[in-house]
Amino acid sequence: MPEITTGKVLLTLTSLVTMTGAYIADWNKTHIYNPDWPPHAKFHNAQTMSMGAALGLIGLYLLWVHRGAWTRSLVQVVVVAESLYWITQLSAILYPGTALVDGDWVPPIQPALATTMLALNALAYFLEYRRLQHHIV
Repeated sequence: MPEITTGKVLLTLTSLVTMTGAYIADWNKTHIYNPDWPPHAKFHNAQTMSMGAALGLIGLYLLWVHRGAWTRSLVQVVVVAESLYWITQLSAILYPGTALVDGDWVPPIQPALATTMLALNALAYFLEYRRLQHHIV
């Protein structure tokens, strides 16, 4: 069984949130079941949900199933995979006509959530990089 470390636990958490977060937020009447959304908008929403699931699964696979050595390069791959979704979420507001929420009845949590996930990934990277650099087992 792969070694359990603080960095891997943090990356597992961000992988799980990346994998499930969009489904929790979007599988409802305001998004995928919104009758006012045209089919192509729903297509892109579905694509976003699937991308989060795929990135999260990649992270979990590399963390706990992959049989190769746990190296700094592999840590980098996992951190990048688990950060891409959140980086693109932060950048989405820069596109014309986008908004963080529909209406004003839900406070926008995306910037705080994305920043938290990226900070956890950075902390995990630092912990794992340092541990591997010093060969702490």
